[in-house]
Amino acid sequence: MKAFMDKDFLLETETAKHLFHDYAESLPLVDYHCHIPPQEIYEDRRFDDLAQVWLGGENPDGTYFGDHYKWRLMRSNGVSEDYVTGSKPGLERLEKFAEAVELAIGNPMYHWCNLELRKFFGYEGYLSPKSVKEIWDVTGEKLRHDPDLTVRGLIRKANVAFIGTTDDPIDSLEWHEKIANDPTITFQVCPSFRPDKAVNINKAGFAEYMGKLATSVGKEALTSAQEVCDALVERLEFFAKMGCRASDHGLDYVPFRTCTMEEADAAFRKAMAGEELTLAEIEGYQTTLLLHLGRAYHRLGIVMQLHYSCLRNNNERMFRRMGADTGFDMIAQNTCGGSIAQLLSALDLTEECPKTILYSLNPADNAQLGTLLGCFQSDEIPGKIQHGSAWWFNDTKTGMEEQMKSLASLGLLGNFVGMLTDSRSFLSYARHDYFRRILCNLIGHWVENGEYPNDEEALKKIVEGICYNNATRYFNL
Repeated sequence: MKAFMDKDFLLETETAKHLFHDYAESLPLVDYHCHIPPQEIYEDRRFDDLAQVWLGGENPDGTYFGDHYKWRLMRSNGVSEDYVTGSKPGLERLEKFAEAVELAIGNPMYHWCNLELRKFFGYEGYLSPKSVKEIWDVTGEKLRHDPDLTVRGLIRKANVAFIGTTDDPIDSLEWHEKIANDPTITFQVCPSFRPDKAVNINKAGFAEYMGKLATSVGKEALTSAQEVCDALVERLEFFAKMGCRASDHGLDYVPFRTCTMEEADAAFRKAMAGEELTLAEIEGYQTTLLLHLGRAYHRLGIVMQLHYSCLRNNNERMFRRMGADTGFDMIAQNTCGGSIAQLLSALDLTEECPKTILYSLNPADNAQLGTLLGCFQSDEIPGKIQHGSAWWFNDTKTGMEEQMKSLASLGLLGNFVGMLTDSRSFLSYARHDYFRRILCNLIGHWVENGEYPNDEEALKKIVEGICYNNATRYFNL
């Protein structure tokens, strides 16, 4: 029997062990998509205890911060919300979390938590109700006093070279500017452009947001879809000057319905007046913005990321109480592969298709995405169109393996840009270690099963490419 989470954790063959320890393990991390706040990086925040890092809580404005993966796990164990996101004492909250984790056999959360304890705190045991008090004491002491366990210290300890945060077009990016001008910060932190509130014309708060977008470009108001497009591009150009490497769109599904600018203007005016829009009007406006932004991304060398197929805020009672992004989302089923192809084709027609990463939350879309990629590759860069890493509910051992097997079967796994955390936690960099072990184990099996030659030079190139080199090339780092 193997020891729990030893140095060869998840590495089942000698080839896998060699590939991980000799090539993957020590490479820097490129975390090109996450949700960590740049202000906390600049201010080098220090956390009080592990519950604060892992479970978060309520902000002064009534919103919530923390890891909704962990919140869902606790709720699944019947834990009262007072312990999940509420104001119960930190140790008591961590005890409730440990009770849930003990039952989480087969869940990646079990692995992530224990990897984080090892990587950042040197704790060689495992989280359980029996060990939770010891872990609370050990981690608390280090978080409060260890000079290497501030936010910047955690990032350095994880060997992170690049962080791509997620930022609204109206953001001043003041914290990014301060980070860029601080010579003591040795890793790179750049904004990513997230224009969802401008694209989602059918969502609550659209008209109010348009006022904020107008202010950000020095106008009293925006009066047409064309002005919205112009304002977004102006903000995008500012982001580009601040080092932006990628955009990100969180869409229910990817639409494609062409319309004239006059028709998009009419839909915009209806939305601003509070009138109900037809599906054709919604999709026509959204498509107009996506095409306009896609061309701008290409011109500025910014990667377009499309995340879709999430059905959000399904528990109405809890949504009214807590708002969005608090752990009540699920996988959706959408058949928008054809629409994505139409969007990319329309951009490609004028040779303005940007580098694009596609993420579906529904793993049933893996093969569809794998075949879509090959329709729009070009000599601009290897792997110009990417099947994004297993996302959200799919970043499990099985989910990662299935995404990479699908990509390998239908495209070129060797050009894959690899893992991201998509996280709000500064300890989540351990997920890169998890991914690298799974990657090396997968390749190791293929080699030892005679499905790929034991070619040292080629294997080194593939592993180092997926773990680091491909992303640095793709995002122009």
